[in-house]
Amino acid sequence: MNFDLPPGLTAHLESLDSFIQSTILPLQHSGDNNRFFDHRREHARTDWDHDGKPRQEWEELLKQGRILADAAGFYRFALPKEYGGQEHPDTNVWMAATRYHLSSHPVYGGGLGLANDLQNEHSVVGNFPDLLMIHHFGSEEQRRTLIPARMRGEFRTTFGLTEPDHGSDATFMSTMARPERGGFEISGAKKWQTGAHNCTHFLIFARTSGQPGSTRGITAFFVPRDTPGVQIASYEWTLNMPTDHATVNLDHVWVPESAILGSIDKGLAIAQTFVHENRIRQAASSCGAARYCLDRSIERARARKIWGEGRTLADNQAIQFPVVELMTQVEMLQLLILKTSWEMDRIVAECRSPDVKHPPWVEIERRLSDKVAMCNFWANRLCCQAADRAIQIHGGDGYSRHYPFEHIYRHFRRYRITEGAEEIQIRKIAAYIFGFAGPKKEVEAAEPAKAKI
Repeated sequence: MNFDLPPGLTAHLESLDSFIQSTILPLQHSGDNNRFFDHRREHARTDWDHDGKPRQEWEELLKQGRILADAAGFYRFALPKEYGGQEHPDTNVWMAATRYHLSSHPVYGGGLGLANDLQNEHSVVGNFPDLLMIHHFGSEEQRRTLIPARMRGEFRTTFGLTEPDHGSDATFMSTMARPERGGFEISGAKKWQTGAHNCTHFLIFARTSGQPGSTRGITAFFVPRDTPGVQIASYEWTLNMPTDHATVNLDHVWVPESAILGSIDKGLAIAQTFVHENRIRQAASSCGAARYCLDRSIERARARKIWGEGRTLADNQAIQFPVVELMTQVEMLQLLILKTSWEMDRIVAECRSPDVKHPPWVEIERRLSDKVAMCNFWANRLCCQAADRAIQIHGGDGYSRHYPFEHIYRHFRRYRITEGAEEIQIRKIAAYIFGFAGPKKEVEAAEPAKAKI
């Protein structure tokens, strides 16, 4: 059993480092671009007089970084080959290792830097969940038009599942769509529409049939932003600014049948398509950022002189022991993330066989959902704990914005809610462990049938 990263992956990471050092960091340090990353970052990024939305100069810099990464061949790594990706057989392992590497790097790690600024879901190695949803569920016309437009930056969509009164209980959504004039008329509201400030479309999930709580009867619609009846009610200011998270009202909004993504009444499956890939990659980023915080804390403790010339902070067990506990968790969690990613890649390979009737995301949900949830909820919590410990070890400096730890804490705190609330993920793990769902339940359900035979 070999736990080394494969040579091809280590070479890829070295090539990525070289590109960042030669191309991305010079751009970050040019002119006054560092204002977006140093102690001025929140002000430089935020247009306080216009709903707290991102400043245009900030987003232009991110765009430049993505263009450079795309030209160098890194940005589309995880995409299918027809969209310029590599379609690597171990995509999940490579993406998890890459996200961990970028977040833990001593120079541009922590999820705060032009190479990998996670506050904006920005990275030189892109994720593209919206594109993959269209790839798997879109009509031929949607794939032909929307995917190229997405890659050109001309199609940008939000993800409209959460509502003002419904979050994790998405099957009880209040937004309704009813047949009208050869299409559908949608009424309701959606909250936390990330990217609403510059989107071209909203991907709106609405109930088209069935009873509240039913997984069937929910349909996904692409609603153009300028459609009559669509109104952005507010932008929600958050713990980490700027905000692009809007509350959107839909008042008798009409869309044609061609606006439907996937099949009518089966839209909830679309929302679940890419959730495991998103969560394992987020877990890798959180685990890497935790490592970054701890590494910087160790450096600080070893360098900080106290009580005279002969002693440092690192000499005190009160400093050592909490770091030891957190670093132990980082090491264990990194292995579980890579192992789970490897298992996901094996399932994807199995599902390429004509004998397997389920798509890979269905099999991953059935066989690995508990492990992905373990990685995700614990990594997000661990990152917050590591950032908090880094603040404490750095003292007043850690509390200041001259160090990145307060930013890391404020950003990664969101993932304990937004990547599937940790309580929901813990409940999923419990269901698999105790046999209320997952493989154990399937085995137990098969036992009575065997007994009858």
